[in-house]
Amino acid sequence: MQKIFVVSDGTGRTAEQVLKAALTQFPNAFVETIMKQEVRSEQQIEELMLEAKAENGFILHTLVSQTLRDAMTRISRLHHVESMDLMGPLLVRLSNYLSNKPTQEPGLFFKLNEEYFKRIDSMQFAFNHDDGQRYYDYEKAELILVGVSRTFKTPLSIYFAFRGWFVANYPVVLGVEPPAILSTLPPGRVFGLTTDAADLATLRTVRQQYLGGNAGAYSTLEQVKRELNYSENIFAKHQWPVITVTSKPIEEIACEILAVKRRYS
Repeated sequence: MQKIFVVSDGTGRTAEQVLKAALTQFPNAFVETIMKQEVRSEQQIEELMLEAKAENGFILHTLVSQTLRDAMTRISRLHHVESMDLMGPLLVRLSNYLSNKPTQEPGLFFKLNEEYFKRIDSMQFAFNHDDGQRYYDYEKAELILVGVSRTFKTPLSIYFAFRGWFVANYPVVLGVEPPAILSTLPPGRVFGLTTDAADLATLRTVRQQYLGGNAGAYSTLEQVKRELNYSENIFAKHQWPVITVTSKPIEEIACEILAVKRRYS
């Protein structure tokens, strides 16, 4: 059974009614609604987020406070929990229509829609910083994924970018030192990706065959082991957290990365 958390700084009746109306369009869905009323602090959001994450739940919220809405967006991102704001867009539309406060605040519409615009920007950022491009401005990235070829750097970057993270990735090449800027970034920003050597050799071979080329030394077990050892030495040298991607779906790898990142938040 899917679980939807209805979060409000009041009674939550508004969100509950909207949810009930929407669920009539899904007669075959089995959904449990969990009410979280009078949520008025960031600590309460942290606590309910842990519960929602444990239940693989979805959060629907009607928080009037801009501060709390910002906190909900930030914390849900960090915990990899889907959330939806029902109140923010309505407030800004009404304020514009009624020509009343808070329309006196410059840039209000952009602020309330910041996540939408940020997602567009984050996708463009990921494309522009894929495979070592533009490494000179890595300080703008929230996450940087480092690893040898075929350790899912690009798919992970796109996955994170779609969720609003500014992500770059850098390929480790045998005998080539990564750019110095990586060693200057704060802890929890750079992550090393590694995998099982035999699995990686097989993956490279299959991909090269699919592309119609000759894999050569690129896919041999000996070459793969050398590259992985070289990359892991780099990770250890810089004390970057290391995530093993072997036989894991993208979602699971992303959750592991965010779990580590939360320790530095």
